[in-house]
Amino acid sequence: MLYSAARRPPPHRSDGVRYRAIPDGAYSVVAEVRAKPSKERALREATLSLVALVRSDPKNLVYFFQEDRETPGRFIFYEIFATRDDFEAHNAMPYVQQWFGRLPELAEGGVVVRRLEILGHGGG
Repeated sequence: MLYSAARRPPPHRSDGVRYRAIPDGAYSVVAEVRAKPSKERALREATLSLVALVRSDPKNLVYFFQEDRETPGRFIFYEIFATRDDFEAHNAMPYVQQWFGRLPELAEGGVVVRRLEILGHGGG
């Protein structure tokens, strides 16, 4: 399929996803949080403010914050760190702890986390 100039995927950026830095066995996380009714916007905004902070952490290899198109207020995180220790250090950061502290006011329940292992990647 041919893409027009407007539909071409963007070129790889050096400040984007660092695929070559992802080792086999890397620590991957898929997490979900659901906003309380009428708190969707507040949770979205509180979380959007974290994106640049998390991506600036040299131990973070991939970080995507997403919202379900069919269920507004259902947010999914996709994160990759080289090791579990790197992920735990991320969760201990003050800005992450502050975000967790806001969840009782903004979210239904806590964060549902799936901890995964990257397979067959081979660093790029």
